[in-house]
Amino acid sequence: MELVLTNQNYCFGRYAAALVAALVLAPRPASAQDTVPPSPPMSSTGLSGYMDLHYTKLEDQDGELDFHRFVLLVTHQFSDRIRFVSELELEHAFVEGLEEAGEVELEQAYLDFLLNRRFNLRAGMLLMPVGIVNERHEPPMYYGVERPMVDTVIIPTTWFEAGAGVHGEVGRGWRYRAYLTAPLNAARFSAEDGVRDGRQKGSRTNLGRAAVTGRLEYVGIRGLTAGTSFWTGKSGFEFRPRFDVPVHITEADVRYARNRFEGRAQLAQVAISGAGDLNDAVARTTGVNPNLPRTMRGGYAELSYRVVSGARFGDIGTFVRYEDVDTQARMPPGAVALPEFDRRFWVMGATYWPEPDIAIKVDYVHQTNKSSVIKAPNAFNIGIGWWF
Repeated sequence: MELVLTNQNYCFGRYAAALVAALVLAPRPASAQDTVPPSPPMSSTGLSGYMDLHYTKLEDQDGELDFHRFVLLVTHQFSDRIRFVSELELEHAFVEGLEEAGEVELEQAYLDFLLNRRFNLRAGMLLMPVGIVNERHEPPMYYGVERPMVDTVIIPTTWFEAGAGVHGEVGRGWRYRAYLTAPLNAARFSAEDGVRDGRQKGSRTNLGRAAVTGRLEYVGIRGLTAGTSFWTGKSGFEFRPRFDVPVHITEADVRYARNRFEGRAQLAQVAISGAGDLNDAVARTTGVNPNLPRTMRGGYAELSYRVVSGARFGDIGTFVRYEDVDTQARMPPGAVALPEFDRRFWVMGATYWPEPDIAIKVDYVHQTNKSSVIKAPNAFNIGIGWWF
């Protein structure tokens, strides 16, 4: 069994951080595929984690300081063929009763049964293998204080569910993951936040009809990672009488890094079959028509450049990202799209790494929508994130 650890332009000096990066399948250059590092010790336990502190100043509003995330990751190697990975996250500093003061989430907790390079088994609480950020959401891994909007409302990052599946590598440079998991809950979708609130998060999840998700990646060319992913499931289980709400999410992405330059792009779409019936069912239940669409779409392109690399005081990188997000791209018959949900974002900023595992970020977000009444506020953000 090969276990290949790479740093994807970050120098993980600690065994625990490197192991965690490998377990979430961080991309690696083709030249590393045939390298066999020393095997980790038998029956070993590792502790790692990451944190995120943000200052946000929305236009015409007071600034807000938020300790957004405190995450601990515990891994255990039972043997050279069985390992355990877990990730426990506290969001917004504390949780108090039923107040909207934060939440505790078990984002990962799974067993890996490593059979061979081509075919392995995984079961437990799993990150959905959809998009760029959902499996690689630690602060030093992406530019910008906040995650991209496409990876927030179109792909509901961080997205995790209970399930089981397979993963491995085939050929030279091809990797795959495929899981059966709990479905989304369509009764909780919204026009503004997409399918995000439909995540069941492994808490007494309904599994009347399991969803299917998967990802295929190609990493056979140095510096290039190209992937496509999908999720499909029937999500109308909460309604009585019950009716099907098929939901299909498709995504494609590409990343390329060469020397100090890096570029990435992503396109994603959500298709909701029977959106008109879904709107009627939610309206009967809650008294409010959610005005859900047949189709949600989003995409972004990002360019970044390391202005300073390898200096004694650290690295400095700059970036610019353009995003187009429309959570009401196509509506069912009789429904009208609201222009404030057709949004554009220009995000520009910089990141300073005093150490490879610490990222100090600043950015400015220029946001527009197609509404002449509801203004989309611009924002200035400062953040610091680190992992160990």
